[in-house]
Amino acid sequence: MKTLKRNKVKIYYANYSNQVELKDSNGLYTGEYGIGYTDPVEVFVNVSAARGEAKNEMFGTDLNYSKKIVSETDLGWNENTVLWIDRDTTETHNYVVVSVAKSINSVTYAIKEVSVS
Repeated sequence: MKTLKRNKVKIYYANYSNQVELKDSNGLYTGEYGIGYTDPVEVFVNVSAARGEAKNEMFGTDLNYSKKIVSETDLGWNENTVLWIDRDTTETHNYVVVSVAKSINSVTYAIKEVSVS
C-alpha cells in the first residue's frame, strides 16, 4: 500500500561519484577538493509527510531525520545521496539520505532536510 502509483511524486537524486578539485573565481585550481556527484536522475517514489513524534521509530531514537521515502525497488542510494524534493535541479539540493532500511518487499530511506549555500 505504501508504494501505490497514485501516491508517488517526482523527485531527483544524485549519487556521490568522486572528489573534484576546486577552482577560485579566476578559474585557477585552489589545491582543495570538494564532493562530486552524478547528474540528477528523475524518479517517482512515495515521500512521507513531515515527521511527527511517534513511539516506535523505524530507524531508532537517536537518528535525526525529516521524512521517509518508500520504494518497492532498491534505488542504489546510500548516505552520500543528495535529493531535490519540491525543487528544481538548477537550485542546490535540499535533502540528504541519512539511513537505508531494506526489507523483503521494499526499501525505506530516512532523509533529512539540509540548507546548502
